Amino acid sequence: MFGSGSPMATLIPNVKVRQIITGFLFGSVGASIALSNIGKMSGAHINPAVTMVFWLFRKIEGRLAITYVLAQLTGAIIGCLPLLIWGSMGRSIDFGATYPGEGYSSQTAFLGEVITTFTMVLLLIVFIGFRQIRQLTPYMFPFLYAIMVPLEAAISGTSTNPARSLGPAVISGQWQGWWIYFIGPIAGAFMASLAGSVLAKRITIAKLYYFDGESEGDILLRRSELQKPG
Repeated sequence: MFGSGSPMATLIPNVKVRQIITGFLFGSVGASIALSNIGKMSGAHINPAVTMVFWLFRKIEGRLAITYVLAQLTGAIIGCLPLLIWGSMGRSIDFGATYPGEGYSSQTAFLGEVITTFTMVLLLIVFIGFRQIRQLTPYMFPFLYAIMVPLEAAISGTSTNPARSLGPAVISGQWQGWWIYFIGPIAGAFMASLAGSVLAKRITIAKLYYFDGESEGDILLRRSELQKPG
């Protein structure tokens, strides 16, 4: 959409329209993973900040949560390797690396990541927390990112996911403001967990879809609860 030499600039000259399409496609990939068989097995967290919230809500056991986060970070790095195929076009946008936009301070970019992640996670909690709209959870993401990306991408890149930022940083070597994309999403997700804590008991399983089956984490958590004294 934005690489130097890409035909998309000619086909869709309006930058905001390209950002809307990019955000929608970004959210659609996450939704597709949640609806897939892989998502059925794992819960389709794909974001350390989301896994942290499920752990805070005691829906996933701590050791498995750590395993999830390590898998997310590793998958992000491996998933970015094919970006090297883009060559000079990919290098022109640092292979999708996220860093503060021109004219914006690190503090402003950090605030942008906190706000966007807070919004995403709080909506996730609300959707999963209410049975009437629970099955719609994956479909929320394309529309949410189609709104957030054109509003916030120029400030921080709208990462909302430490893993999403880590992969391109490793491939491109672009580490400018790297702390923003680790601390910002985690802080935003933590605040969202506080704001949505009243719904924690309504969340029955650490999944974004396929709510009628237990994951390994759910089984481990249930076992650990049974083993507690009293």
